[in-house]
Amino acid sequence: MMLSPAPVEKDLEILQMRLQFEAMLEKMGANDPFVKTILEDKSPADRAAELVNTSKLSDVAYRKELMDGGKTAIDASTDPLIVLMRKIDPEARTIRKEVDDKAASVIRRNSTLIAKARFKVYGTNFPPDATGTLRLSYGVHKSYMENGKKVNFFTTMGQAFDYSAKHSNKDPYKLPESWMKAKNDINPKTQFDSVNTTDIIGGNSGSPAVNKDLEVVGIIFDGNIQSLPMNFMYEDVVGRAVITNSTAVLEALRKVYHADALADEVLGKAAKKPVASEKKPAAAEKKAAGE
Repeated sequence: MMLSPAPVEKDLEILQMRLQFEAMLEKMGANDPFVKTILEDKSPADRAAELVNTSKLSDVAYRKELMDGGKTAIDASTDPLIVLMRKIDPEARTIRKEVDDKAASVIRRNSTLIAKARFKVYGTNFPPDATGTLRLSYGVHKSYMENGKKVNFFTTMGQAFDYSAKHSNKDPYKLPESWMKAKNDINPKTQFDSVNTTDIIGGNSGSPAVNKDLEVVGIIFDGNIQSLPMNFMYEDVVGRAVITNSTAVLEALRKVYHADALADEVLGKAAKKPVASEKKPAAAEKKAAGE
């Protein structure tokens, strides 16, 4: 992304920055030291335009120069946006840590209690997460065309190893050592991920995907790049939801992690535990008594 040749829309950058500055000014006040450092007693509109129009960060060659130069180049840069970031970075990190320690972590720990309290107050009139629509959708597994090539609706575990090898097994394509050790044990034809026409949005990650028999066949975790417009308008020509198939989960549990008991439990095959009140066979009773 940093070295993408895509043009930077300066008008959009100025608008977004101005809106952030206006919100900051409204909530913190013009006399706040942090606000003064950022705005330098200018209006949000003027300061945003000044920063964006005088910065060279829209030039991909300049961004590459900074990346190649590392921290030394960034510390020496006189670009106004970088200069501003250096000024506010220490306090921004302090604020971020305080939010994480005193707010975000508390919410994470007590999310269930918060959800129950919200339900008690608002009932079913309040949407549970990303949208106000019913959190149930349906679709079909379906291939699609991308750049003139057909993209199959599923991948296999064998393809994961092939793709990693194609990139010399280096990040971000590197497979864990545990997977590499289990390569010969894994069935390469096992379906790994698949795509379908289900209408999803941010917040759907982790949702179960079930078939017509109400069997869990996978877990939603992403959408392809073409699904991004579905935040605003649904289409099923190329936009796809992406799931990790249950077949891959079970194969990994057994062949990679050797968690057969967990895999059996997932399938409802947990071993039957002996009931304490069950009568022991007579022979066992005699042996226990030392006869």
